[in-house]
Amino acid sequence: MPPGRGAVGQDWGVPERPAGGPDGAGDEEALAAWGVASSAEPRWPAMLAVLAAIGFQLVLPDTLVGGLGPRWLVPGLEGVIGVALLVANPHHRVESVTLRWASLSLIALVNVANLVSLGELVAKLVTGTSHATGRPLIYASVPIWLTNVLVFGLWYWELDRGGPAARLSSAHRAPDFLFPQMAAPYASPRWAPGFVDYLYTSFTNATAFSPTDTMPLTAWAKMLMMVQSVASLLTVALVFSRAVNILN
Repeated sequence: MPPGRGAVGQDWGVPERPAGGPDGAGDEEALAAWGVASSAEPRWPAMLAVLAAIGFQLVLPDTLVGGLGPRWLVPGLEGVIGVALLVANPHHRVESVTLRWASLSLIALVNVANLVSLGELVAKLVTGTSHATGRPLIYASVPIWLTNVLVFGLWYWELDRGGPAARLSSAHRAPDFLFPQMAAPYASPRWAPGFVDYLYTSFTNATAFSPTDTMPLTAWAKMLMMVQSVASLLTVALVFSRAVNILN
């Protein structure tokens, strides 16, 4: 009996890949889930996430945004950059260096503003003693945590394989995240992640404090997920302990 085959001739090992045709179509389909060219993505889902983050910033109490200058400054800058990007490049089919840096700057601005608010929240939760002031801080932790989910979803979407515009090319760099569909290319031919996939990855990382079904493959992806997990864990742990203190 030949090694690796059963009594009736079935293979016990890994099944062979389908042979590609003369034009390599079979090979391309087999590798599709690993990262062939993506379809053009509209920018509006990401802009909705930015708009939600701006809304969360506006509902925070003044004590948590005092380090960001005038109340209107950061949300106004975020809104101006977001509208400019939406008008200049609504579908991400091409992206100039200027637009690329504008996109990254917008996400960085949202991220920095949320980190400042998180720092203010942590300081006041640790040093505060009044139950009356503790309750509003606990309520304020919710938009901060939600903004954490949104902003890291934007980071993952904007940076994976060089960004949405770079992913349109079949010559894009290797993936930075391993999605479940990429581990089973025959089950999801020609699949490519979209913004919702990155947002879901951010949500699961923030709730589990670690990757779940999507694995980071590169150093920057691992570091970014680690930073998000630490921020989420810090928020949840301090708010939980403060809530227990208030209830007691």
